[in-house]
Amino acid sequence: MKVAFYAPLKPADHPVPSGDRLMARMLIKALAASDMDVEIAARLRSRVADGNILQQARLAELGSKLAARLLRFYQSGVRPRPDVWFTYHLYYKAPDWIGPIVAKTLDIPYVVAEASFAPKRANGPWQQSHQAVEIALRHADAVFSLNRADMECLRPICDAKALHYLAPFTEVENWQVTSRADIGPACIRLVTTAMMRGGDKLKSFEILALALGQLTQRNIDNWHLTIIGDGPARAEVEKLFAKQGITDRNLRFAGLCRPEQTRDHLAVSDLFVWPAVNEAYGMALLEAQAAGLPVLAGNTGGVPGVVADQKTGWLVPVGDADAFGAQLAKCLTDQVQMLRPFGLAAATKAAHDHTIASASELLGAELRQIVAKSKAGRA
Repeated sequence: MKVAFYAPLKPADHPVPSGDRLMARMLIKALAASDMDVEIAARLRSRVADGNILQQARLAELGSKLAARLLRFYQSGVRPRPDVWFTYHLYYKAPDWIGPIVAKTLDIPYVVAEASFAPKRANGPWQQSHQAVEIALRHADAVFSLNRADMECLRPICDAKALHYLAPFTEVENWQVTSRADIGPACIRLVTTAMMRGGDKLKSFEILALALGQLTQRNIDNWHLTIIGDGPARAEVEKLFAKQGITDRNLRFAGLCRPEQTRDHLAVSDLFVWPAVNEAYGMALLEAQAAGLPVLAGNTGGVPGVVADQKTGWLVPVGDADAFGAQLAKCLTDQVQMLRPFGLAAATKAAHDHTIASASELLGAELRQIVAKSKAGRA
């Protein structure tokens, strides 16, 4: 089965790493593991962050032209005709201007993974993009949601039989840690992984810095944090921690790391911490759990689908630095003995519920059924 794959927010082969790019790659691997031939159909980035109406119109026009070119290639045999179109990450800031046109013209199924629908955007600067998302979702043959919270807004516009929950997944085996040293109560090793950019990421760093500052004020000093990641807001992030009086004694910036380097950091850590402001689900949280680390995170979006509260970690009200700091203080004092058992539970959950194999099984079964039904209808 041939799959035309498209990620309008960021192509899977984009040079800049991100959680979005990583999940696009994971989806391609999951589809390939189900014996599907996946080809990146287009690389147009359709995101308009500021609601610029003219820019949306230009992208819509460009998308139509690219769709027409693709159709010429498919219909002439220059490129192999796909059996299904698969779009990853669809929302009002990054609509799919290509896939619906191609799928309708070729009379093939149109499938979406990770979509959100915001009715409040029906009027305002993103109206055109919002309408494009709505049209795409209403005509989608299947919508796979990696975030149960998003499914509530999707249900009114998606066919009930077309909407499926797909648990976030990763190459769990690449993150597994075979052994860990005993926890030294004199210094609990904290770790986090995130890109350093403005918006929600910077807000999460701010909350983390405030929470750690509260520990310092309470004379809880038995911790050290390693921050993995880099980005344009690096200087601002550093200032947030410096403002709280946190020095090199308790803090290390490891910079951008390769996956194997990140795993090595996780292997010598005791607790993963991330406030997760507006986090969709958090690939870093999943990778940490696969490595056998408990997670302390904000309770938002799809995070509860990855972190089981009071079982594989702790979830606190998102955006609440006081709540985050209070739970972190407990983890460093009277709940230290729970870190390793929670970490073992996290590794077990990741290996059972969040593998490429489990995602491949679900995607493969649904797509084959959809394509078979489509072909039978054409016949």
